[in-house]
Amino acid sequence: MRHIGRIVAAILLVLAIAVATAWAALALWFRLPTPELARALAGGLFVVFGLCTIGALLGRFRLPALLTFGAALVAVLCWWSTIKPANLANWAPDVARQVTGARDGEMLTLTNLRDFDWRADDDFTERWTTRTYDLAKLRTLDLFLSYWAGPQMAHVIMSFGFDGGDQLAWSIEVRRRKGGEFSPIADLFKSNPLVIIAADERDVVGVRSNVRGEDVQLYRLRASPAAARALLLQYVADANALATTPQFYNSITSNCTTTVVKMMRAVGDTVPLDWRLIVNGYLPEYAYGRGALDTKLPLSQLRALAHIDERARDAGLSPDFSRLIRVGVPSPLEPQTP
Repeated sequence: MRHIGRIVAAILLVLAIAVATAWAALALWFRLPTPELARALAGGLFVVFGLCTIGALLGRFRLPALLTFGAALVAVLCWWSTIKPANLANWAPDVARQVTGARDGEMLTLTNLRDFDWRADDDFTERWTTRTYDLAKLRTLDLFLSYWAGPQMAHVIMSFGFDGGDQLAWSIEVRRRKGGEFSPIADLFKSNPLVIIAADERDVVGVRSNVRGEDVQLYRLRASPAAARALLLQYVADANALATTPQFYNSITSNCTTTVVKMMRAVGDTVPLDWRLIVNGYLPEYAYGRGALDTKLPLSQLRALAHIDERARDAGLSPDFSRLIRVGVPSPLEPQTP
């Protein structure tokens, strides 16, 4: 048994060194502020260093090798802790501004709300506005999923509905620099800050359905006005905090889904940990199982009715966009017609 225990311990140690080596090498490659060749050299050298450390475990120099590797890893971690997200940079136009909000009783005023007119991904009219919403008129909460990488991964947008038909959509996004692109791997390594966008649906949803051609699905949620209000105010609080203290976007821990989950938990909702919160293309199954969707219909039927692409294209990016894309989408808050 002692011999087996030593083998297991050795395997775990090798795995730990391998994981630490891979992380450090990628961190150096993505974030070391040097030319590409120097970054590649630094990352490659750390890989060689890690492999040599693993090899040394079989010899009499295992302790010095482990101590040296540990010291090198601590040095990388100390450097890593000095990397902070930028607040000012040459941002891409669609993420150039962080929305902020101020509340006066029941009135919520949002500054830097995005209201772009999109003709193509690189052809748009940039417009940022200030708008005031009456929280007493908040009624509904909807979930948009925009599938950009097959059925497994989607971008999450939450939309709050008010009396009179106004919809206020919120999107957690990567704050890219001008000319930059989203990279799920690079964004594991402090590549870009996180930005919270508040926008018209015809902007933040329409650019995905009508311009980028993504598969956008809409799900009406079973949420009371009080629950929707609490979540909306948490969005505002987090947006205000980001405006003064930037945070990094992380493809796993601080993305468009996990950030919303943190907000929901912050306002008292119970959101159990589940693999579908990471592989978020399966969020409808998760929400259906939790009773957050219209469970009077089978999930397969809800999914079929959730696709808005055809309705969105027919509507165009018109002022009536929000109403038209909801035609035929069941709501758990409305009685079903026989």
